Amino acid sequence: MNTKKFNLMATAAAGIEALVGRELRDLGYEVNVENGRVRFTGTVADIMQTNLWLRTADRIKIIVAEFDAVTFDELFEKTKAIQWDELLPYDAEFPVEGRSRNSVLHSVPTAQAIVKKAIATQLADTYHLRTMLPESGNLYKLEVMINKDHVMLTMDTTGSSLFKRGYRTEKGGAPLKENMAAALVMLANWYPDMPFVDPVTGSGTIPIEAALIARNIAPGFNRDFAIESWDWFDKKISDDMRAKADEAANYDIELDITGYDIDENMIEIAKANALEAGLAADITFKQLAAKDWQTTKKNGVIVANPPYGERLGDEDTVHQLYREMGHVYRPLKTWSKYILTSDLEFEQFYGERATKKRKLYNGALRTDYFQFWGKKERH
Repeated sequence: MNTKKFNLMATAAAGIEALVGRELRDLGYEVNVENGRVRFTGTVADIMQTNLWLRTADRIKIIVAEFDAVTFDELFEKTKAIQWDELLPYDAEFPVEGRSRNSVLHSVPTAQAIVKKAIATQLADTYHLRTMLPESGNLYKLEVMINKDHVMLTMDTTGSSLFKRGYRTEKGGAPLKENMAAALVMLANWYPDMPFVDPVTGSGTIPIEAALIARNIAPGFNRDFAIESWDWFDKKISDDMRAKADEAANYDIELDITGYDIDENMIEIAKANALEAGLAADITFKQLAAKDWQTTKKNGVIVANPPYGERLGDEDTVHQLYREMGHVYRPLKTWSKYILTSDLEFEQFYGERATKKRKLYNGALRTDYFQFWGKKERH
């Protein structure tokens, strides 16, 4: 099994698939970027490697099979024809989730039940079982996705989503997912020798992700993945890979990363999260209102995720915050500013047109990433 090549996909939030593709290419894979996912191929070691290292993806899934089906008989027979026993031991617990769009087989519960029955039939035949499968063993989460009559059967190797890095002690209100925060940092073209500021840091996710990137710390280092509990997975692979990841971390460079928030409780949560991530010494967190921030530093980067959309306590207060940001940031000509909000009138209150905007989805919420590029001053 260690040398077997699997068809794989990394799933991603809408708008950041290209970033996931870039990360995979940087790890040495050939990729195919599609809506909501990036396809690639790899061995068991590659599955572990991508779970451990991808910062912006949601999950790594094995694509077990793809075929077209317009009848439930066809779905059953084509599913049953797959060698499920190569992936699932006889006592595997294998729940089947489902999705269907623009397809003749639009009943998701029926599709799930038929796929489940087909797999159970194949396993019972192979293992010569006369009774029901026990499903008392390890968990293998499967999914049947049907889109325009095209069926894709997948197996999730990740477990809880990759954004769950394991350092969050408390969230505070409306937190940004860790992989989205990493995407914002990566899109900001920030380098570790530049000052980095998050003026509305909340629980500290953006500065923590910036520090993880700067230190080249594997984002999945402090958590486990579903594949590590599977019967056919060689634990030595993950032990070796984690040891290599540990060696790859760079603790020598000096970092200038700061997170501010008006709420002192959030600053305490941010400090606790940074401590849990092992980065307490790398990030300065301070209570400060956005309007009161000043700096004499040059060539820095600001990445901000101010309140918006469902987080709007009071629209006037938020628009006032945008005006204050503009007032403080516009004079900083050598700094680049990157601000994520669903408020399409943001530029009007900020007082400047963005150099570039990028559409991103924060969960189900459509947002824009407003980018104001600074002119770097040569030293």
